[in-house]
Formats: sequence, C-alpha cells, structure tokens
Amino acid sequence: MRESAVAEVDAGASTASGRAVGPTRRRSRRPGAAGEALAAYGFLAPTYVLLLIFVLVPLAGAFVVSLQRTDGFGAGVFTGLDNYARLGSDPLFWRALANTAVFTLIVTPLSMALGLVAATLLNTALPARGLLRSLIILPMAVSGVATALIGVLVFDQNSGILNRILGSVGIAPITWQSDPVPAFASIVIVTVWWRTGFNMLIYLAGLQGIGPDLHEAARLDGANTLQRFRNVTVPLLGPTSFFLTVLNVIYSFQVFDIVFVLTGGGPAGATSVLVTYAYETGFVTRDQGYAAAIGMVLFLFALLFAAAQWRASRTKDVAE
Repeated sequence: MRESAVAEVDAGASTASGRAVGPTRRRSRRPGAAGEALAAYGFLAPTYVLLLIFVLVPLAGAFVVSLQRTDGFGAGVFTGLDNYARLGSDPLFWRALANTAVFTLIVTPLSMALGLVAATLLNTALPARGLLRSLIILPMAVSGVATALIGVLVFDQNSGILNRILGSVGIAPITWQSDPVPAFASIVIVTVWWRTGFNMLIYLAGLQGIGPDLHEAARLDGANTLQRFRNVTVPLLGPTSFFLTVLNVIYSFQVFDIVFVLTGGGPAGATSVLVTYAYETGFVTRDQGYAAAIGMVLFLFALLFAAAQWRASRTKDVAE
C-alpha cells in the first residue's frame, strides 16, 4: 500500500512539473495477477477456438463463395461483387425481404405483448400458477420443425382441425395454403404461439426483479392497477423489453423451419422469406454464389441489431 501511494505521488509530481511520466512511473502489480490472467485466458481459449472453427471460418468461406459464380461442384468463377449487384434488380429478393420485414413487424410486438400479459398474470397469486406457466413454456421444449408440423395438423386446408371446427358450425373452410393472406397468417399465428412462452419467461424474470415497495408506494399515492402497470411496471421493464426486441427481430430475420414446413414459401412466393429464398437459390437452383450473397445480407441485418443491443448494454453499464 505504501509503495503504491508513493508511486502515485511520484507520478502526480512528474505530471505537475511537466516532465515525461512514462519512463519514470513505478508500477505495482498484485502478486499472482499474471497467473490469474493466464488461467483466465486458458479457460476462454476453448470457447474462442470453437467460435473460430464453427462461426468465423464458415463465415469467411461464405463471403468468398458470395464473390463467385458456382453451383457447388468444382471450382467457382470469381465474379467480384456481381452477385451483390444482382440483388438490387431481383424482384424475388425484394419480395422475400418485404415479407421478412412484415413478418418481423407483426410477430415481434405481438409475441412480446402476449408474453408480457401472460407474465403479469402469472406473477400474481393465481391458482395452478405453476401448471399454467409450464403449459405456456411448453412450445419452447419442441423444435421449430415439430411446431410447424403441429401447425400443419391445425391449418391444413383439406384435413386440418381448424377447418373441421369451422365446418361444424357452418363456416366455409379457409384456404390456408392456396391464398396468400391466410397462408401468411398461418405462419404468423404458429410463430407467435411458439415465441410467446419464451417472451413470458424473460418478462417473468424481469417482473420478479421489481421490488414490491415501489408498487406499494404507488398504491399509497392513489394509483390504480392500470396506472401502476403503466407508470411503474412498464418503465422498469424497459431493459428487458429492449433485450427481447433485439432477440425477436434477429430470430424473425432468421426464420426458416416454420415457413418451410408449413407453406414452403408459397403460394407463388407469398410467404417466402430471406432464408427460404436463400435455400431455394442455393439447393434447388444450385446458384450457390448468389445464395451466399443473400446469406451475407442476412448476416449484416443480424449484426446491425446485435451491435445495437451491445451498444445499449454498454451504455447502461457505464451509466450504472
């Protein structure tokens, strides 16, 4: 402690006198700090190696492929940025991008709102609260493909459960796979059902982090239930909502399994999204260089939202 204080005094005196501080500054390091830092790097090394092998190397490979004209067999022909220039005049790409944006704008707020409502209700003393929580979270336990197959059982226009129920009450069956709007609505409904449990779980954790004294103080001030929810709960859940927004937007831009199984991107591309379009381009028409370019555009969107989340989290940490 004494040596450290002396070092600080010396450094301050050097700065005040205008002399160079670097060469004469005395450093004091805690004994064992170098060993601890080395151990920390050792624990982190496997993660970085896996990140390099399974993320960065394939990403670099995809970027190289996106600069080529290739069908996946043999050596490709280097074409520079031609695949990226082609995106600008491709109406199917813009349609898939528009469908992805509309899908994101509907699914993200809807699944988050339902998750917030469910979390608020299940954070109170409801009977069978544990069972209800499990039922809502249950879709998270199954894969996207299994969820989509359940959606097929419900929304199939020929033998689906929903059309049978509508027919039993005299309502004409809905053409879930033949018309664009019902087809798009079916993938939105299935995705919202799948995502609501996850959003509820995160909101529930956020709600349980809010002290009950804040609601009690608002109640003593005369605020009713709705006013306490709007003026106390919602602002305090701001960081949680932002976190969920970023995750849901990234997921929505990467949606594939539910769309592929439920509608296959049809009818006539009405439900085609960026990932299904990249799949069709790369594995059906075998234009893998162009498919890689679509994938890189998708990666840039995900990177943009991830950077927004990182910046917001960093700003919050600095403020705290």
